[in-house]
Amino acid sequence: MTSLNRVKLALNHQEADRVPYDLAGTTVTSLSGVAFTRAMNLRGLPADYDDSKTVDIVSQIIIPPEDMLLRLKADTRRVGAGRVLDQDKVLKKNENTWSFTDQFNCVWEMVEGKDYYFNQTSHPLEQYEDMKDVLKNLSLPDLSGRKKEYFDLFDAQREGLAGAALIADRNCAGLTEMYLRFRGYEKGYMDMALYPDETRDIMDRIADHKMQYWDIFGDYIKERKLENEFLVVAECDDLGTQQSLLVSEGMLEDLVFPAMRTYLAFIKKKMPWVKIFFHSCGAVRPLIPTLIEMGIDILNPVQYTASTMDLAGLKKDFGKDLTFWGGGVDTQGTLSKGSPEEVRDEVKKNIDILAPGGGFVFVPVHNIQEDVPPENFWAMWDAWYEFSGY
Repeated sequence: MTSLNRVKLALNHQEADRVPYDLAGTTVTSLSGVAFTRAMNLRGLPADYDDSKTVDIVSQIIIPPEDMLLRLKADTRRVGAGRVLDQDKVLKKNENTWSFTDQFNCVWEMVEGKDYYFNQTSHPLEQYEDMKDVLKNLSLPDLSGRKKEYFDLFDAQREGLAGAALIADRNCAGLTEMYLRFRGYEKGYMDMALYPDETRDIMDRIADHKMQYWDIFGDYIKERKLENEFLVVAECDDLGTQQSLLVSEGMLEDLVFPAMRTYLAFIKKKMPWVKIFFHSCGAVRPLIPTLIEMGIDILNPVQYTASTMDLAGLKKDFGKDLTFWGGGVDTQGTLSKGSPEEVRDEVKKNIDILAPGGGFVFVPVHNIQEDVPPENFWAMWDAWYEFSGY
């Protein structure tokens, strides 16, 4: 069975020959270059990768070479923009500190030997007290002149791929996350409480930026006649903590979800055949009925260690409406700190819960960062391979 058919069956809540495996199909289901190198070295496999193809420099996430994705039996492939426009031009190094300013005027820094990823050190709109100044100085890049550039990028990413399920991946963070990147966390949350009209305006502008990107991507798929290969569009917005939502359901419904509904409806109209993948960490169970109502088909990363996110309960209550793309093993705890035996046991347990009836794509809870021991990577992969058959 081809990867394309395997994933298609899973998305349609049918059992294939085995549970599909995603590695690097999106920037939230991949692994760091360090984790990849260590894992491949452990088994004497080629560990080289093209650092210029790092697709999420902030999280230090790579796309492994195609021959290794095939060897690892990954069923998915990512196609999409990098997180930072003109990355090679803006990235700088001063002694042991890397830094760059992204297309949204956010400043990021990473200290070698200390940080796993880049941390945001400056928020471009944090300085303003008056919301009129915030709105006046909000800058979102115009993508209209980049259509050919994106087409060329997507063509290059697809070169040499055959039989995999393609994922159209996003170009920026979610609405709430982008808002907080602009304003900083303290002022961003205060804005939501004190200035709802201006907050909605900014959310709408971010949604417009997303729709500009998805308009180009939809044109690309149609012009290249790839409707049967692109099964998924991946979007996101981190809305939960370990214990609760970031803000109240009422505030999300009032300030965030109107703009989200707009861009999700745009995607569905532009690409009616796709399933929409939505990434949100944390305790988001209270939002799931609303996410389904808004047109979301796939939930990631299924952070089952967060409050209310019991896997069996999620499968029972939402398994007919959602595909669970994640929940394979706990990245924060078991995968990074547990023994290989604990990893194996947890993978088997979670497959037993989520696999029946389809609607499950195996991937750990979020990216594999460099603190994951290579032995645990292989314990996860070996357990998936052993227990994923139907």
